[in-house]
Amino acid sequence: MRATATHWRLLAELLVPHRSAVIMLGVALAAAGALPLVGPQLLRAFVDAAAAEATGGRLLGIAGLYAALGLAAQGALVATTWGATRVAWRATNALRERACEHALSLDLSYHAATSPGALIERIDGDATAIAQFFTDFVVRVAGAVLTLVGALLLVGVEDWRVGAAATFFVLAALALTVRLRDRAVPEGMAERAAFARVMGLVEEYLDGAQDLRALGAGEHALSQHERVSGHHVEAAVRAERTAIWIWIAVMGFFALGTVLMLSAGTLLLRREAITLGTVVLLFGYVQVLRRPIELIAEQLQQVQRAAAGAGRMRRLLDEPVGIVPDGRDELPSGALEVALDHVGFSYDDRDDDTGTDAVAGRPVLTDIDLVLPAGQVTGLVGPSGSGKSTLARLMLRLADPTSGAVHVGGVDLRLAEHDSLRHRVAVVTQDVQVFRATVRENVTLFGAVEADDDDLRALLAELGLNAWLARLPQGLDSVFGTDVAASAGQAQLLGLARAFLRDPGLVVLDEASSRVDPVTAALVEAALNRLLKGRTAVVIAHRLQAVERADTVVVLENGRVIEHGPRTALADDAASRFAALLRAELAATGRPEAAPAEPTYARV
Repeated sequence: MRATATHWRLLAELLVPHRSAVIMLGVALAAAGALPLVGPQLLRAFVDAAAAEATGGRLLGIAGLYAALGLAAQGALVATTWGATRVAWRATNALRERACEHALSLDLSYHAATSPGALIERIDGDATAIAQFFTDFVVRVAGAVLTLVGALLLVGVEDWRVGAAATFFVLAALALTVRLRDRAVPEGMAERAAFARVMGLVEEYLDGAQDLRALGAGEHALSQHERVSGHHVEAAVRAERTAIWIWIAVMGFFALGTVLMLSAGTLLLRREAITLGTVVLLFGYVQVLRRPIELIAEQLQQVQRAAAGAGRMRRLLDEPVGIVPDGRDELPSGALEVALDHVGFSYDDRDDDTGTDAVAGRPVLTDIDLVLPAGQVTGLVGPSGSGKSTLARLMLRLADPTSGAVHVGGVDLRLAEHDSLRHRVAVVTQDVQVFRATVRENVTLFGAVEADDDDLRALLAELGLNAWLARLPQGLDSVFGTDVAASAGQAQLLGLARAFLRDPGLVVLDEASSRVDPVTAALVEAALNRLLKGRTAVVIAHRLQAVERADTVVVLENGRVIEHGPRTALADDAASRFAALLRAELAATGRPEAAPAEPTYARV
């Protein structure tokens, strides 16, 4: 119950910034709820007038008023629906922005345990469920509840005994509905979580569709999709079955009350305590009383989805932010020294409702104590899982160490000013993301770094992309995916262009030229020579060929530094771990052993 109350508080929080619109909507709902109460009064007047043999003109006048009342009620319904829809989508769009911003600020352990598809479903799908709750449930049911309260009061005015009976049965039916609703919420949450797993799997398989098709794993992908979809169908059926049984229970209970109320009206008519018109009036109010309960039962699944969506959204918003960019220290200009002071790191244990296993809580890095001099190129080598990428992420402050500290340019990164850090530390990976946007937006990352068009053209020309840019139909305004497609080499060069614009003092390279053709690789290498001039570089090497030009090498194994020294000295020392890794790679590739190449990266 406490968790359910938290879910509803989130829904209430969404409406606080829209208080004025909610108040106006409440007034409109009150008017819309009052109009149906007039109908039974007109019906009584018509029946009693007909029984008294009133003139045709009087009867026609009452009928005209009844028709006008129907039109007014429909107009009020349209107005309230429009107002509620406007408030709902404004509020939930703000929630989407808040959830998206929060998700982007979460640490790597959360994203490692949560698929992108599941996040999309949570941020957009759950917000949509909440919006539909406001537009479908609140407008229809809230207006009907106002009508219900008014009807109970009017029935009590006609006869206190019938009014008391009606109130008892309505309250009992509402209590039953609310109790069953809270029991149904877990089924709704299970259904939403199952659908999130489907979305996560679809996103993963679409991303790897080429490999799945090429390697003949399509049947396996389909079978996995069928299995996960089957679980979603089962969860959806359970949620729907629960909603149906609740609807049957509530309607059966209220039908019994309706029979008793009509029996009472008939008894009063036989005793001549009321007129036939009053019986019709009571019957009309019985229908008015019944409709809100029907709507609540019918819309119960929408309540389930909204509560489940609010719960899942609350869980996302309650995820602790590992990195808070509230530092004030500016990084200095020029090449930046990197000092790792007894750094340790481990991912938190997690168990996301997408079904993904938690990232192990074992240490990834242990007691890393290093100084990488400013202006030098340092290679990080070691077997897969040794901690190379994690160490680089700490230098970029994509995560904070769980022990020790990372200093860049003498500044503890936890105290570094966010914009200064993002401009002075850059990364170029082997998988550069090219967005469906213009060339200009891709290079500046949507204006994150300011640059005019002349500077951008000069930069692309310096990287050897001037001929490519000249062939584009719209130049810098050409859109990737529409006007142009990016090859792996062009993507790498665009990644370098992004780094150039920031004028970084520290550059982290993740084998930036490993996936391109020889011609493009030469352009990348030339660009790297210019990029690294007067800057510190850290090269993450999955293949040792990538560090043939490094000044120093750091060998990691099981999250610890087992060797650190000048590259040439370690390569010449047959007893070193680095030399052993070189021999193993040479044997695996079948290349003849060769003397170490002279560094071609510019040095200070």
